[in-house]
Amino acid sequence: MKDLELKIHIKECQMEDLTAEDRDIVDKAIEATQHSYARYSQFHVGACVKLANGAVVKGCNQENAAFPAGICAERTAIFAAGADYPDQPVKTLAIAARDKNGELTEGPVSPCGTCRQVMIETEKRFGHPIHILLYGKRCIYVLDGIRNLMPLSFTEF
Repeated sequence: MKDLELKIHIKECQMEDLTAEDRDIVDKAIEATQHSYARYSQFHVGACVKLANGAVVKGCNQENAAFPAGICAERTAIFAAGADYPDQPVKTLAIAARDKNGELTEGPVSPCGTCRQVMIETEKRFGHPIHILLYGKRCIYVLDGIRNLMPLSFTEF
């Protein structure tokens, strides 16, 4: 038997440390939290993707009493981008959230497992990693590729 050590790389920074382009995408993800329908969880998530052609697509979570009929913000943005720009790779994805009091979360918000799997498939589809920005008021996590959140991911055999 042997031990394996998996390493991931996450940068922790502040908004002012980001490039102007990344700040813009994060601001749009924060804006998207205002359009969330989160009647049940009261957790309002916004996402924004920037595509290789410069197009920007926002998404937000949409809940439904017939759980799990709702959809997360990340998948809303990625799928909308795929519908409108089917040949454009996702270059950047930013995620932000508000709590039940309408306040932006203190710590960075991480995507659920289903969204992570969609991000893996999106990276695989276009052959390059997605630049990921996870916003929190206290700090922002910056990752180059979903494998930094999901190093042992499900792929086809």
